[in-house]
Amino acid sequence: MDDVFRALADPSRRALLDALRDRGGQSLRELCDGLAMTRQAVAKHLGVLEEAGLVVTSWHGREKHHHLNAAPINDVADRWIRRYDRARAEALADLKTALEETEMTDDFVYVTYIRTTPEKLWQALTDPAWITRYFDGGGPRSDWAPGSTVLWSMQGEEHHDWDQRVLEADPPRRLSYSWHNYQPEMAEMFGWSDERLAELQQEKISKVTFDIEPAGQAVKLTVTHDDFAPGSEMRAGVSEGWPGILSNLKSVLETGEIAVTG
Repeated sequence: MDDVFRALADPSRRALLDALRDRGGQSLRELCDGLAMTRQAVAKHLGVLEEAGLVVTSWHGREKHHHLNAAPINDVADRWIRRYDRARAEALADLKTALEETEMTDDFVYVTYIRTTPEKLWQALTDPAWITRYFDGGGPRSDWAPGSTVLWSMQGEEHHDWDQRVLEADPPRRLSYSWHNYQPEMAEMFGWSDERLAELQQEKISKVTFDIEPAGQAVKLTVTHDDFAPGSEMRAGVSEGWPGILSNLKSVLETGEIAVTG
């Protein structure tokens, strides 16, 4: 965590994080246009932020895009914030929420390091006994062969076929599957009218990809949820859901206990 605090100590780097919070997925050129820094200075500061894990990148053709990564902030929260009373924790969580939020048209990218093996992490991503522990009793279920159906459960209810499919399965390196559309169960949960549900169901279907890489005695997990429609309601939802799920995944693998409840 020393790298995180050192990176955050510089006001120029905090300005870059603010820029990526306001609009994620910016190129170096776009970041230079929006900040009063030279291209060389911006590139240098981005390098520090990448080393600290606060910024991750993705390639769109030949252009490199930068994203704010919430995982190090979650690690700080796990270590210190949750030791405080609920009221204080909720107040401090507002900062974490602000750091997690990016423009709704952007991909959701989350990078975390877990003290485990690629094989164990793959098992945790695909085995129902593991999934139910960090997915609040629900989550996906499949035989995980490319093209197979992915069944989905919300909060321990019956698994449904919501037309999700395995797009890629390369154990223990990469898993990708299509996401579900909006369902009547969600309309009941969020109080949407039939008209609102029908409108939301016209959105483009997104997908989620898990990339697993060895990293010394740990494993680097990169979760990319992308292919959202502009202004996607689903993008807003997954940006709130994934950090807690992935924090629990990391905690279950490292300690046997979940970190986030409710």
